Amino acid sequence: GAAKLVVAVAVFLLTFYVISQVFEIKMDASLGNLFATKPPRYKCGISKACPEKHFAFKMASGAANVVGPKICLEDNVLMSGVKNNVGRGINVALANGKTGEVLDTKYFDMWGGDVAPFIEFLKAIQDGTIVLMGTYDDGATKLNDEARRLIAELGSTSITNLGFRDNWVFCGGKGIKTKSPFEQHIKNNKDTNKYEGWPEVVEMEGCIPQKQD
Repeated sequence: GAAKLVVAVAVFLLTFYVISQVFEIKMDASLGNLFATKPPRYKCGISKACPEKHFAFKMASGAANVVGPKICLEDNVLMSGVKNNVGRGINVALANGKTGEVLDTKYFDMWGGDVAPFIEFLKAIQDGTIVLMGTYDDGATKLNDEARRLIAELGSTSITNLGFRDNWVFCGGKGIKTKSPFEQHIKNNKDTNKYEGWPEVVEMEGCIPQKQD
């Protein structure tokens, strides 16, 4: 009788131990899932969500003459090396200021090209258009005063100082009444360049207010 009791107690304790271990493992897994939830992803991979009636954007200049710029608006990659629609010079994407719909994407070679087509393109931009620009390799050599003035009218403050192989990203708009807060510029400086002959990539993200009627 005593032996049976000992066996029964042992079986009970073993069963209790196994159940408790399984329960603990499940609890650990549940807690692990609870605390290991992935952070939310926002449009274009920006760091926080944009408020209502704003468009999310993220962009980067080119890296030396190897990796092209990238422009994303409302989770839609407008220009990139993967899309094969970027090139040396100034890369430009236009979007509707009310809907965020892409209107056009082009690049203009400011090293070996002609600035005249770029000037005509800038003059044809309609009021209320969002304008996103990023340099690749060299975006300044062929820029003249007229081209710089037209870009300044879109809200840029750095365009007057944009020089040979500087890296620059800018988001402005046609008909803007103030200077744009969305602009990053790094000078080409042999003492501080990340790449030989080129500065580091510049990146920028933000929320563009939707144009209201």
